Amino acid sequence: MSRQSPSQTVGPFFHPALIDVQAQNDLVTPQTQGERIIITGRVLDGDGVAVPDAMIEVWQADYQGIYPHPNDPRHTEADPHFRGFGRVDTWQTGDTFTLRTIRPGPVPWDDTIMQAPHINVRVFARGMLIHAVTRIYFAGEPANAADPVLSRIDSARRETLIAQQEDTGDLPTYRFDIHLQGDSETVFFNP
Repeated sequence: MSRQSPSQTVGPFFHPALIDVQAQNDLVTPQTQGERIIITGRVLDGDGVAVPDAMIEVWQADYQGIYPHPNDPRHTEADPHFRGFGRVDTWQTGDTFTLRTIRPGPVPWDDTIMQAPHINVRVFARGMLIHAVTRIYFAGEPANAADPVLSRIDSARRETLIAQQEDTGDLPTYRFDIHLQGDSETVFFNP
């Protein structure tokens, strides 16, 4: 007779195996088209304390709104110099993550509706039984008002999905902190 095995959390991680040269925090190459941006942030627990060993996975469309993946019907038109996928951790800095990418284009929701530019995010951390799924939208983006996902979220909670632009000089930089619990908890979606 088989027995149910105990559940496992998703961390801690064997760091070298999860973050490799092919899927780092830099999604662009010198030939990548589109506006280069930087996203920085922290993963915070319910008390507002930084999680020192979280891992963030991101998937996003290129500057045209095309995912470089066979499930996107337009994937053959995607920028071949853009990765579209990356992983970044907080253990190298102790509490922050930095992602170098491009500002994505609008993505079709269906034949008539476009989604606002966004980045899909999965968060893995010690103590979590399953990863958390969220999105990063951009402050000041006019398409946010009609986005079919954002419009379904209570207006008081939408701000947890919107990265704020910071004045840093060289490249546009957006701040996106991920709150796993508490009053400022980021909106998460069912995986």
